[in-house]
Amino acid sequence: MSLRGDGDQTHKPEFPVSSCVSMKSDWSMDRPPVFSRESAASDSKLKSPVSSCVSMKSDRSMDRPPNFRGESPPSGSKQRRTLPVSVFQPFTGTTRSKAGVLKKVLQSHESSLKRKVEHICEGIIDPENQTLLKNIYTELYITEGETEGVNKEHEVQQIEAAHRRRRRDTPINCNDIFKASPGQEKHIRTVMTKGVAGIGKTVSVHKFILDWAEGAANQDVDFIFLLPFRGMNLVKDEGYSLHQLLLDFHPELQELEDTQKYEGCKMIFIFDGLDESRIQLNFHIQEQKLCDVTQTSSVGVVITNLIQGNLLPSALVWITSRPAAANQIPAQHISQLTEVRGFNDPQKEEFFRKRIRDETQANKIISHMKTSRSLYIMCHIPVFCWISATVLQEVLLQDDSKEIPRTLTEMFTHFLIIQTNMKNQKYDERSEMDRQKLLQSNKDVVLKLANLAFNQLEKGNLLFYEEDLRECGIDVTAASVYSGMCTEIFKEESVFQQKKIYCFVHLTIQDFLAAFWVFYCYVKKNMEELETFLTRQKKVSLDDLLKAAIDKSLQSENGYLDLFLRFLLGISLESNQELLQGLLPQTESSSESLQRTSQYIKKKMINQNKPRNMVLTKLFGKKSVSTERAMNLLLCLLEMKDSSLHEEIDVLVESGKNLSPAHCSVLAYMILVSEDVLDEFDLRKYNTDDGGRERLMIAVRNCRKARLGGCNLTASSCKTVAAALQSPDSHLTDLDLSNNKILDSGVEHICVGLESSCCKLETLRLQSCSLSAVSCSALSLALRSNSTGLRRLDLSFNNLQDSGMKLLSTALEDPHCKLENLRLYGCSLSAVSCSALSSALRSNSSRLRLLDLSSNNLQDSGVALLSTALEDPHCKLETLLLRRCSLSAGCCSALSSALRSNSSRLRLLDLSYNNLQDSGVELLSTALEDPHCKLKDLLLYDCSFSALSCSALSSALRSNSSRLRLLDLSYNNLQDSGVKLLSTALEDPHCKLENLLLRRCSLSAVSCSALSSALRSNSSHLRLLDLSDNNLQDSGVELLSTALEDPHCKLEKLRTDRGEFVRRR
Repeated sequence: MSLRGDGDQTHKPEFPVSSCVSMKSDWSMDRPPVFSRESAASDSKLKSPVSSCVSMKSDRSMDRPPNFRGESPPSGSKQRRTLPVSVFQPFTGTTRSKAGVLKKVLQSHESSLKRKVEHICEGIIDPENQTLLKNIYTELYITEGETEGVNKEHEVQQIEAAHRRRRRDTPINCNDIFKASPGQEKHIRTVMTKGVAGIGKTVSVHKFILDWAEGAANQDVDFIFLLPFRGMNLVKDEGYSLHQLLLDFHPELQELEDTQKYEGCKMIFIFDGLDESRIQLNFHIQEQKLCDVTQTSSVGVVITNLIQGNLLPSALVWITSRPAAANQIPAQHISQLTEVRGFNDPQKEEFFRKRIRDETQANKIISHMKTSRSLYIMCHIPVFCWISATVLQEVLLQDDSKEIPRTLTEMFTHFLIIQTNMKNQKYDERSEMDRQKLLQSNKDVVLKLANLAFNQLEKGNLLFYEEDLRECGIDVTAASVYSGMCTEIFKEESVFQQKKIYCFVHLTIQDFLAAFWVFYCYVKKNMEELETFLTRQKKVSLDDLLKAAIDKSLQSENGYLDLFLRFLLGISLESNQELLQGLLPQTESSSESLQRTSQYIKKKMINQNKPRNMVLTKLFGKKSVSTERAMNLLLCLLEMKDSSLHEEIDVLVESGKNLSPAHCSVLAYMILVSEDVLDEFDLRKYNTDDGGRERLMIAVRNCRKARLGGCNLTASSCKTVAAALQSPDSHLTDLDLSNNKILDSGVEHICVGLESSCCKLETLRLQSCSLSAVSCSALSLALRSNSTGLRRLDLSFNNLQDSGMKLLSTALEDPHCKLENLRLYGCSLSAVSCSALSSALRSNSSRLRLLDLSSNNLQDSGVALLSTALEDPHCKLETLLLRRCSLSAGCCSALSSALRSNSSRLRLLDLSYNNLQDSGVELLSTALEDPHCKLKDLLLYDCSFSALSCSALSSALRSNSSRLRLLDLSYNNLQDSGVKLLSTALEDPHCKLENLLLRRCSLSAVSCSALSSALRSNSSHLRLLDLSDNNLQDSGVELLSTALEDPHCKLEKLRTDRGEFVRRR
């Protein structure tokens, strides 16, 4: 049977990738068609007849597809590809023009593929419900590389898991999937793209093909062959050559009689949905080596030879898969791994705005989703975005004042109600009787679907065949009944040659219906249906049922019952039961049962082994549930609208009692799912051990500032932080890891996060982290990344040495580096570092405003190099800190020259703890009088000068050009004579000094007399005067107090050994 339509653009092709691309996932279920999460499924079901009944999912029938972008191909972008000939001959226009048959086939193939992928279907598959894919496509977040670790979690749980570790995050455009990253020269032949169900793998494939067919991308490619595993499953036991396989899936190739023509073409083979494969792919034993496209073997052997490169070695291969199935292909046969992560936050908004044309309504829906964090996180999955948009549009359309769904169960309950009546969109939810009658009239269908969902969930199957439907009483010949009532829940897929397969639109819908079936059986007291689920069937209370479900979920290592459990607990709420009236025989009173279940959940979260009657706050368990299960149990409580655990944990934290690791997991997840982003997360305030702190670490994902200093963290801890930095919903802008022995390896993890396009970090503090120059290499690379937005970096008290400083200086010169503040206090630097720094500061690209080089042995020669940079017009430095840098008066000449330069922008200079002496201060004073000098703050704490310096400083302060606002002369032997000179300057109208610090300057009451006179002067601008650690005596303090009472005195703070006097105005 032909697998494509005729030339009519409106004709719907019969090939599985129809003109109606679905939104569901990408047809991905872990081992379909009969997929088991626990083990490989048997092949028995493929041998059964497959009828044309109704399916449960279809990758081609969704209200709005998973990813849309509204951009059209650039005008004029349609270019004819050069017709290829032999791989040994160059491509030329002449050779192509001679190949008339091949040209015709190429054009026919391009048109056929375009018809198959250019539309997205909304609702029931028919031409009237089609939307152009390019009009509503939203770009997905696709990255090079993959998530670390084996993916054993429920796939929705993977999206929600906040602690996942990621490698270096390099976003790529879907059309560039075969292009090497900048700086790489490797040839990419085979690409594996992973992604959870519903994340958008198949629609990404379709957009890739559409852009090619419309001339918008990859115009060097001649053929793209789309071969979904779902279709190939149905011919897996038959003998095929590669050419025969292509003819069945792409019949327009029939005219290509000369199969040698393949050799000269650039081709891409796309194998979509490896996780659905029931074909044995044996890469470890060479069953048969195929080198010719006409050689016949099993489909599996053909595929493996193509992937291995025995067949058509120049062809490119793209494979898509859900994570758990991807390892069927050995790593040595994969050139590049990519991962579809779904929507990041901006893409979520873009989806909703394209899906909802009414701007006011779109804004309201987006605002609502953002306030419900657990729902917003799930919107990474495009299918969930579509479900949310469908429900919220309908709810707001019917009653704008009605409470909007806030939990998963509420969302899916509304979705079920809406989708059971796709033919009749007129029912009005404000009328309870209408809704009840609607559900009651469809009760038989929904119950049978729910029964199927539960039976197959227990078996681990997500794709089904005719006999599976019959087991649940579904008449597969009455497809129209099911498709009319549940268009977006129960789908029929015409996979290959009119053969059928069935699946739910998404695994979350199967979980929801399975949970509903269990609750329905309980209400009906039909315990026989639950015999595999319950250990006993007699006298089962609601909390017995719910506790059994909790235990069963906790026993699952891969968490495949996690979402089912959340739905079951949610459906147990009386408010949700009322929504489902018409399907349930009666409403079950559940408040007491849910209260007991809540206590059971809390005890499970804290300690599985403690007696059930112990108070939560006294449970300090040695054994706790895994962090993944703890997260899900917390989400279960949210689904039950139970906030009691939050309140109990708050009390425990406030009490200062020790928190067990399990308590810390709960607390961390409570922060993660909180509606509000935490302004500051201070790890030190929680009384717990190292294990507890490790569990609390994941909370950094939902805070703006993370204070993690001095918490005994290690390099391993940095993996958690890096994962948070790479999270699309991360809010972290300020991170302090100081005083932790994270070592160079820890910084390397952090740098992976810094390079992520999702990272919002602006401030990073790494004081005393046992770092060396090795860290500077990773940091330099991260700072040069276009993605990083880091503005402030503190690496003080690490042994970076000159080699490390050189690496950092390279980054400062890069135009992508946004660093403005760099602190390197005590980093074992010498004058050698100043050479590299000076070069960086003179670079036009440098944005550095603050540089702290204190406690480094720079000497005068190093400062002379820095001074050269200060005179450069490109240098933007405003604050320079050079405390304890082994400096003498010799450096002051270069600094004075720099300060007098018209180009210098320096506002603050700290030369404290250097042996400048009077000669050095006199040189600096000369600069202060220069009109070009912009210095406002000068700190000369303990610089070994005397009263002689005060004469030069007094002169500078009286200069009309001086802009000095703060002067720190503490710990210098100024004596009373020096202060008298300074006091003269304070009385001068040109003096703008506001802060004068004179701690321990060998002063007596005599100084107070002069200062008191200056403060009473109308000209003085002084606001703060520090005279601590001086022998002022009572008489001196009394003089100053008198001055404070004078109306002309502007002083606001006076510090003496008697304390601080604050003047109240």
